[in-house]
Amino acid sequence: MMHDRRDMTELSMLPKNEWTKQELAYFHYNLQQMVPYLNAEGATIHREIIEEIEARGGLNE
Repeated sequence: MMHDRRDMTELSMLPKNEWTKQELAYFHYNLQQMVPYLNAEGATIHREIIEEIEARGGLNE
């Protein structure tokens, strides 16, 4: 792997509160670009990511 970021396969086995803020931001950005194409499962994952970001006070970067 070219980077040390955990991929969605690994992260999907963890609760969102164990994701780093950088992981939340990265996958939020990428899923946001694909919103029109997400199935129900993808939309649920994106919503959970947004809820976790909000619970942490947003992305202050």
